[in-house]
Amino acid sequence: MALSIGPSLRQQWQFWSTKPGGRWFFSRIVGWMAPYSGSISARVLELEPGHGVVELKDRHKVRNHLRSVHAVAMVNLAELATGLTLMNSLPPDMRGILTEINMQYHIKARGRLTATCDCFIPTTNETKEITLIGQINNQAGEVVATAKAIWLVGPEKD
Repeated sequence: MALSIGPSLRQQWQFWSTKPGGRWFFSRIVGWMAPYSGSISARVLELEPGHGVVELKDRHKVRNHLRSVHAVAMVNLAELATGLTLMNSLPPDMRGILTEINMQYHIKARGRLTATCDCFIPTTNETKEITLIGQINNQAGEVVATAKAIWLVGPEKD
């Protein structure tokens, strides 16, 4: 039987993050497993139970007509940061799915963006909603956007 998402994600991150180019490779694996999330080519910088940081480079494919990072690219980044952080924090035999996400945009997003998420680590496998905040900052440390993501977690189904 395959490992559950939480333990599998932790195992892969622990292996790849210590290798030269490993964070880049791990990020590509995540993008391959979740193709839409992979469309922005974000890079996982930090991932541990309860904490995650994902980076998005400002480049043509994620820009809008105003020469800033597109709003939907930032939603994608926030979903990736909150989802990876939560999935990496889940106990064995649990899974989660995003049920709602709300974004608040504060200033135009230009340059390299970093999405950070912190969450508590679930200790039981009961079905429940977990609300996470994903904060997106620019290189100057300014808050560009804030996401409120609601994830439904519960036991894996056979």
